[in-house]
Amino acid sequence: MRCYGRFLLWLLPVLFILSIAAQMVAVDTAELVKKANAGSAAAQYTLGSAYAAGEGVAKNDAEAVRWYRKAAEQGYAPGQYALGYAYHNGDGIPKDETKAALWYRKAADQGNDQAQHAIGHAYETGEGVPKNEANAVLWYRKAAEQGLALAQYSLGLAYDRGEGVVKDDAEALRWWRKAADQGYASAQYGVGNAYHFGRGVSKDEAEAARWYRKAAEQENANAQYNLGLMCANGIGISKNETEAIRWYRKAAEQGYAQAQYNLGAAYHNGRGVSKNDADAVRWVRKAAEQGYALAQFALGMMYGNGQGVPTDSAEAYFWLNLGASALDDRARLARDKAGDKLSPAKRLEIKERSRKWAQSHPAIHD
Repeated sequence: MRCYGRFLLWLLPVLFILSIAAQMVAVDTAELVKKANAGSAAAQYTLGSAYAAGEGVAKNDAEAVRWYRKAAEQGYAPGQYALGYAYHNGDGIPKDETKAALWYRKAADQGNDQAQHAIGHAYETGEGVPKNEANAVLWYRKAAEQGLALAQYSLGLAYDRGEGVVKDDAEALRWWRKAADQGYASAQYGVGNAYHFGRGVSKDEAEAARWYRKAAEQENANAQYNLGLMCANGIGISKNETEAIRWYRKAAEQGYAQAQYNLGAAYHNGRGVSKNDADAVRWVRKAAEQGYALAQFALGMMYGNGQGVPTDSAEAYFWLNLGASALDDRARLARDKAGDKLSPAKRLEIKERSRKWAQSHPAIHD
């Protein structure tokens, strides 16, 4: 009983604080509604954001749009961008890319950096406006020069690909580094690639590993996979197969096919992890089902040899047929050898099944 009493003594102040906080939210929301109804564009935008997030009011996307529109029609740039974003996503309003671009442009013309990036992306993809890569770069640059990390990354990507601007690896790296220094993971990965391949900078594997790690620690699957490769092979970093497995697994759990295959291969060979054929099959299958040819071929061999799965000549031929088409003559030889165990009619049936499967599953290439 004394314990229960002590619990109440602890709980009552907490409940009191929560009650006060709830009253403050209610008062703040009431004041916000009052200002919004009085015509304050900033309050209208903030109230719309509250409805969109469900903060202080019940979440209601349609009500969010209503208040965003009021702010937008007064020329308030954050409201214009938010209304464009609602049209882009179809949140609380029918999706309409043309109207999204229209409102993005209004906000962008006022210098709103997020809207500048958004209208740039619209020009890059042709969503709501005619596709125009030069215009995309123009707007990306405006936002990037204001310090928006996402725009800096997008501008770097344009220079990397030569889209809307002359390809320039050094300029790509310059913009990626600006975004990377703000902690933007995709840009950190881009900087890592620049050092890894020597694009726009002298090749430096240790520096590549350092930037990959920064991105990997932010759950960037590309960087996690590349860092795993570097750990496995001792490139730019001390060789450590256990650490390689850790990064492969992180990327694999995000659906990264090459990492899934490498993790499966590690289980198959017992490198960096205890040998386990069942786990090998599980991870290799995940990669194979995404259209990764190496994994498809490996899964076919597993079925053919009964490793981690019961021997099944038909399944072996199916997966080998899928994988071999993208690999070398040795793979095709293995496929044909597996097919020798089947009747001509069965081979034709499986080839047709493979063809239909490949049509609905885009291939993944290294």
